[in-house]
Amino acid sequence: MVKEITLDATIENIDKVVEFLNAELIRLNCDENVKKKIDIAVDEVFSNIANYAYKPVDGKVTVKFDEKGKDNQVEIIFIDGGKPYNPLEREDPNTNLPVEEREVGGLGIYIVKKSMDQVLYEYKDKKNILTLIKKI
Repeated sequence: MVKEITLDATIENIDKVVEFLNAELIRLNCDENVKKKIDIAVDEVFSNIANYAYKPVDGKVTVKFDEKGKDNQVEIIFIDGGKPYNPLEREDPNTNLPVEEREVGGLGIYIVKKSMDQVLYEYKDKKNILTLIKKI
C-alpha cells in the first residue's frame, strides 16, 4: 500500500519527511543500519529539491512510500514540479583525489547512489520523479 505526504519544498520540512518514512520503516522492522542509510539519502534528496528545484519561487514536493513485501524492498519516491533535473547524469566525484582538488558538488547524490540498491529518475507530466529502492 502506497502512503504519501505532500509538503512545501523547504529545508524546515526535512524532519517531517524523515519522521513519516521512519514510522513506516519501524512498522516493517527495518534494520537500524539500513534505516540510517535511508535517512541520509532522504535528507540529501529532499534538501536538494528544497534548495534548487523551484528557486527563486517556492513549490511542493510529494514523497511516496511503497513497500514491496515479496521482495522485502521499499521504494521512496520524490515528485516535484521544479526545473527538470536528472541528478543521475552528474558524473560521480573522484573520491581518490584530495579534498582540495575535487570539484564542488555531486558528493551528496553519489552517497545516495552508493547507499541505495537502485536509484531511478524520470521526467513525466512536467514532474521530476526520483525513486530510491532499498532492500530492508
